[in-house]
Order: sequence, then structure tokens, then C-alpha cells
Amino acid sequence: MNKKTDFNTENIDIEQLKKMKSPLIIFVLIMFFLSPLINLIKIINNTMGPITMLIILAIVILLISIKQINQYQRGVKFTLGRYTGIMEPGWRIIIPIFQSYQKIDMRIKAVNVPDQEAITKDNISVTVNAVIYYKIKSAEKAIIEVEDFYYAVSQLAQTTMRNVVGEVNLDELLSNRDAIAEKIRMIVEKAADAWGVEVNSVELKDVTLPEEMKRVIGKQAEAEREKRSVIIKAEGEVVASENLAKAARTLSSADGALHLRTLATLNDLSSDQSNTVIFAVPIEVLKALEGFKKG
Repeated sequence: MNKKTDFNTENIDIEQLKKMKSPLIIFVLIMFFLSPLINLIKIINNTMGPITMLIILAIVILLISIKQINQYQRGVKFTLGRYTGIMEPGWRIIIPIFQSYQKIDMRIKAVNVPDQEAITKDNISVTVNAVIYYKIKSAEKAIIEVEDFYYAVSQLAQTTMRNVVGEVNLDELLSNRDAIAEKIRMIVEKAADAWGVEVNSVELKDVTLPEEMKRVIGKQAEAEREKRSVIIKAEGEVVASENLAKAARTLSSADGALHLRTLATLNDLSSDQSNTVIFAVPIEVLKALEGFKKG
């Protein structure tokens, strides 16, 4: 006994479609979406005639074929799956079904390289992050040679930064950031050149140290400052002693210079009457007074 099965495309359950085979699903979907289009074509044919319908169809195909490429973009065109050229900015024609294209942004991109933990040459653990600036110089290579150049450049920069940090000491990493960033840029650019990528610059944003190392560096900086302070103070004492010796020679070589200096000192002390001052009179003054007595 044969049972008649009614098949209505409008009442298809999604779960039933998932259980069917892939070719049958594709056929059902094509029939489901083509039915309204076929009915529309029949209506246009009956009302406007075949020539008008062909003109309208040609216009529709032409409008669908027009693609816009902005000034900062380039289009990589494929014909029957083969690369056939670069689409410059403006309106360009892409033949449906036979041709396809992909847009590439040619502007400079800033990609943040996330925090990377690395060990320096002197076995100190640091966390480094950076930002890399690059742009596409060859659109066809960026599409054909690598699957996802955004992801590829980011991963290459992370790996290169860890390797370069591991080749330098902590002092070099902290004091020569520009040289290290330039080394990272050269390595990344050399590897990414085959992908049509030009690296403009790499900037190290931050170098994070462990708390213990921060305290050690703080103590080292404090010791360095104390060392410079002692040296500067000693140099000042040397200069002061040289000037005092020069002043002593000047006072001893001129008659009466010591008396004038004594009077000048007493004049300076007289301005402050809040303290009791004990002043030692030089022997030369006493000798001078003895000379006046004998006279």
C-alpha cells in the first residue's frame, strides 16, 4: 500500500532540514527563494514584454556589478579563482559569479602588543608591552601570502619582543628603549616583508618590574645619590681650603691686613646683640699695642 506524501516548502521545519542531506537542503532552499523571483519575472513578462524585461535585467545586473573602492583602500580581484589585478579607488565592475574581490585598508594601523612576560639576560623577570605601527604596501601579498595578516603581525611582534628582551640586561632594557624598539622593528619588518607589510615604528610603552626588584633599584639609586653628595661635599671643602690658604697668604703679606680683617669681623658681630661673643685678640694686635706703649 503506497502512501502519498505531501511536500510543502513553506512549512519546512529547521530541525527536519538538519537531518536531511546537504544537497537536498541546498535544493530546497534554492527552490524556496527562487519561487517568488520566478513569479515576479512572469508578471513583468506579461505586462512589459520580453525586451523591456531584458533591459531591466541588464540594468539590475549592472548595478549589482558596480563596486566602490574608497581612496584609502585597494581591491584584490580574482577571476575564476585566479588573481587578475588590483582595483584602484573609484567605481569598478565585478562580473557576478565569474569574479570576486577583497578590500584592503592601506592606512597605517596601530596594533597594541599585549603584556608579555620575559626574562632578561641577567635572569630578571619583567613584563613588557608595546605598540606597533604598520601599513600594507602590497595588497595582493597581504591576501595571497598570509591568511590573516592582522593576527600574523601581532603574533610575530609578541614573539620578537620576548626574544629581544631575553638578549639584553635589565639596565640596557631600562636605559636603551629606543635601540631595543628599533631592533624589534627591523626583525618584524624583515619577516613581514613577504606578506606585503611595512613596519613604520615600534614603541615600548611600559616595563613592569617585580616589587622586590623595585626596592633593590630604589636602594641602589639612594646609594648613588649619597655617593654623589659625599663627593660634591669633599670637592667643596677642597675648594674652600684652597681659598682660605690664598686668603691667609694675602693677609700675611700685607702690613695691617690682619687688623683690618679683625675690625671687619667685629663690625659684623655688632649687628647681632642677642648673643655674647668671646673674641680672641690676635697676638699681632697685642704686639702693636706694646709698640704704642713704648713710644
